[in-house]
Amino acid sequence: MAWTKYQLFLAGLMLTTGSINTLSAKWADMFSAPGCHGDPDHAFSHPFVQAVGMFLGELSCLVVFYILLCHDRRRPEPTVDPGQSFNPLLFLPPAICDMLGTSIMYVALNMTSASSFQMLRGAVIIFTGLLSVAFLGRRLQPSQWFGILITIIGLVVVGLADFVSGHGNEHRLSEVITGDLLIIMAQIIVAVQMVLEEKFVYKHNVHPLKAVGTEGFFGFVILSLLLIPMYFIHVGSFADNPRQVLEDALDAFCQIGHKPLILLALLGNTVSIAFFNFAGISVTKEISATTRMVLDSLRTLVIWVVSLALGWEVFHGLQILGFIILLVGTALYNGLHKPLMAKMPCFAREQRAEEGEAPERERLLGEGKAANES
Repeated sequence: MAWTKYQLFLAGLMLTTGSINTLSAKWADMFSAPGCHGDPDHAFSHPFVQAVGMFLGELSCLVVFYILLCHDRRRPEPTVDPGQSFNPLLFLPPAICDMLGTSIMYVALNMTSASSFQMLRGAVIIFTGLLSVAFLGRRLQPSQWFGILITIIGLVVVGLADFVSGHGNEHRLSEVITGDLLIIMAQIIVAVQMVLEEKFVYKHNVHPLKAVGTEGFFGFVILSLLLIPMYFIHVGSFADNPRQVLEDALDAFCQIGHKPLILLALLGNTVSIAFFNFAGISVTKEISATTRMVLDSLRTLVIWVVSLALGWEVFHGLQILGFIILLVGTALYNGLHKPLMAKMPCFAREQRAEEGEAPERERLLGEGKAANES
């Protein structure tokens, strides 16, 4: 079935904004500017300020939700389901996980390339699958276990590519390895967030925009307040700011004042995450969740190609191999292979046989139940 123009627009919007989200964050990291009190030029290394901007983008989804709701209520027949009422504190635990995971990933993005950053985020399916088995009682299919195994192999290949290339002189090898490990560690936290959302949040029939916006609200408020103590916590050489504190938000604003292009990069990150969330939700609703997963994988390729074109990283063949392996692992885990297998004659016959056996089993069960009742 051919896609409508609106569906094509949504798919393009998701792919574009998802790619801009990572690229704009990396672009901000590549700037250097003077800081406060006459500090010399230094890199813009403010991951927690960037995370606050991202949560501001998520918070805007809440504003969009209420605008849509108000507009919809003016219609003779409202079509937007606001969902049932719920305790907003349900979103606090997943919001804290989102805050931790996002902050760690922005720290890691300072240490590695944009393409490796996006590829290694594929590790989330490993931990999501394992945690869903442990805490949600889900049974994974053999293809999903195989997809997890393939994904692990892909992560090893991407890590090996980073180890061999070291991304030139941009990052030290130790930084690259640390950044890759931080990204994978962050995916454990993201997986916990997903499990918490599925177990406690989604069963309450909350509108997706409202869910994203509520988490964004908690993340924005909490992390903004945490910027104050971070200003006084000395971490030595781990920090890349002149005062060597966990986060120097004042230094970030001074650098933005000296080089306004940094603000453009941060706004690109904030705006793109809002549109990306909207487009992702709409793609799932208008097309399918499978299409959303395919587009999410394609944006990794877009980020890699754009990074090469801009000269942000050097081409390495192992990255292509790693990307392909990760793509196969993600496809197997999400069942993208099933439509292809259904076209094979042998698989189609087995599926038809199973579908034919199902009504017969139901008939026999019905007869047995009727006999027991009599």
